[in-house]
This record gives sequence, C-alpha cells and structure tokens, in this order.
Amino acid sequence: MSELAPYASDPARSRGRRIAEPSAPTRHDFQRDRDRIVHSSAFRRLVYKTQVFVNHEGDLFRTRLTHSLEVAQLGRAIARSLGLHEDLVETVALAHDLGHTPFGHAGQDALDECMQPHGGFEHNLQSLRVVDRLEQRYPDWDGLNLCFETREGILKRCPQAIAERLEAEEPGGVGRRFLDGTQPSLEAQLTNLADEIAYNAHDLDDGVRSGLLDMQQAMAVPLVRRHAESALAEHPTLAAMAPRRWLAETIRRMLSAQVYDVIDHSRARLQQAAPADAWVARGHRGLIGFSPEMRADSAELKRFLFANLYRHPQVNATTAAARQIVRELFDGYIEQPQRMAPEFASSADRARGVADYIAGMTDRFARREHQRLTGRDLFAELR
Repeated sequence: MSELAPYASDPARSRGRRIAEPSAPTRHDFQRDRDRIVHSSAFRRLVYKTQVFVNHEGDLFRTRLTHSLEVAQLGRAIARSLGLHEDLVETVALAHDLGHTPFGHAGQDALDECMQPHGGFEHNLQSLRVVDRLEQRYPDWDGLNLCFETREGILKRCPQAIAERLEAEEPGGVGRRFLDGTQPSLEAQLTNLADEIAYNAHDLDDGVRSGLLDMQQAMAVPLVRRHAESALAEHPTLAAMAPRRWLAETIRRMLSAQVYDVIDHSRARLQQAAPADAWVARGHRGLIGFSPEMRADSAELKRFLFANLYRHPQVNATTAAARQIVRELFDGYIEQPQRMAPEFASSADRARGVADYIAGMTDRFARREHQRLTGRDLFAELR
C-alpha cells in the first residue's frame, strides 16, 4: 500500500467495533472486516443476484458480485493515487450491495411497496442490517461486528426518521452524520463514486453485448462518442472488423478518463482544503468527486441508460415479472410464515422477517420459491 495521507482513515485510530475484540496478530481491523465480508453467506449469494439482466438471461452479464469486484478495483486504484486507505475502500465496496434484493432495483422497488405499512425497505439499510444482525457466524453475537468506518461506508443514504432511530439505538453511531450534516470518511465517499463509474460503464457494456443497445445509438452520449472516436482514430478497422473489441476499447478509455478526472479534481480539492486528519475532512463537502465537466458527462450517460436500457421494452417485461414475483412471495409468506426458513418464520416482526428472507434470496431461488408457492413460472411465460 502507498503512503497514507494525513486525511486517510487509519485502522489504528478506528472508532472500533460495537463489541470489543482483541486485535489480530497479522491483520489490521479494516482487513479483518474485508475477510469477514468475503466469507459471509450474503457475499456468496451476490453471484446469483442480477444487475440489469435477470440471472437466467445469460452467463456473461454482470452480477452483484462481479459489480462489487469492479467497484473494489476502481476504488483501490483511485485511493492509491490519493493516499487514502485502500483496504477500507475495498471493504466497503465488497459490502455495499449485500442487502440488495433479487432482480435488482425492480425487486427493491416491489419489496419497498410491500413494506410501506411496516417502515419501508431500502437496500443500503438492508446491507447494514445484514452485517449488523442477519449474518450468523459467531457464538457470542449476531452479525459480523464490523468497524464503525466500514459500517458507515455501507450506509450510503438514510432518511431522517431512520437516522433518528439509529441514533437512539447507537448514540454517536452511523446515523449521526445524517443528523448533523457531516460527511462519511473520504474512503466511503470514494467508494460511492467508484460504484457510479462502474455501473455506468458495465451497464453500457452489457446493454450493447445483449443487443438492446448499439454503438451508434450510444455515441449520442458525448462521453461515449469521444472515446469511441479516439479508439477508431488509432484503430480504423475496429468498428467493422472487431466491434466487440471496439466496445471494450471505448469503455476502457472511458473508465481511464473518469478515474484520472476523479484523481486530478480530488487531489486539487484536498490540497486546497488541507484537512489535518480524517475527522477534520468529514467537515468538508466535495473533497472527492468529478470535475464539473465530467460530472455533466456522467449524468448524461446515466440519463441515456435510463431512457434506452433500463426502460427498454424487453427489460420492462422482465422487470414486471420480477416485481410480481416479489409481491406474491411477500403476500404468501405473510399468510404462511411457516413456509420460510425457521429463523425468519419465528421473527417477532413478521413483515420485517419476510422482507429479510426475500431480500436474501438469489434470482434463481426467488424464482423457484415463487413456483413452489404459486405453481407458475413467470419468466417462462415471457418466452
């Protein structure tokens, strides 16, 4: 690891764990958190949770697991250049989607609708719930007992009412910053940005490879056009002779441009603010980010993907089926909780237990459970 800047998070100065543990002889606490996440059941299930395309639609498309690995790679590369703590960035990246439902955002939206009378559902909060309560690996406590810095990085956003509840349960804990207006660690901010860079790039990649988008269509976006044309300027035959290589080279250049932009812009902001340490840095806004020009380019790419990929008729068809599966699973388990795993069926809060059970499902398990409960295979009916 490169030399840490004064404003980097330092495991030796961590706010610590909710339950005190002795130090490990060969690993600092951020490394231990990473290892606990990698060995968790929730992390393994990410391999069968979708990004855009439902799991059965192909083996080449991104999953929550491959997405998390890409976020970790991008985050570590940027952290290294800025003198931030790479291990903390990687840890938050690997954990940030642990609470995602099956079927991506369609599953989350459907589960949130079902849970509105019971406090709602949000995947960042669920990711924190996974590491704080739902993982069952230790004899003396629930959850993974992660460091404060890892837990606050996982909790990317939080409504006021939930922040107040978290603050009541854990005074001065991970909910406090949403009440007092301070920022999370620079590493958490960086991971959030790496998440955005990663999903914009790989959703474009998967969209073109799936045939739902094409390169000429994507070149309406300035960020894509600039790098697609620069690739052709150096390799004029790519578009005609090797379109897949042209796509890969375009995305490679896009990723590099965004990474270097974040490094250059953030370095300048950090030098200007010169925070004395990691806790002083939390009082500043906008230390980690894109330049205004790249922020506009990224926003344009995101709008393009929403209009042309996420709302594509073929994606909408699977999205509608996914939402129906989640709603019918929720209703079925509310009526017959004994059909869930025992630890969820015995929850004192039945609705939250059902939400926990559904959120932990992979795409294929949710599909199979829905078939078991209803006798229907909604995805098969789409064909």
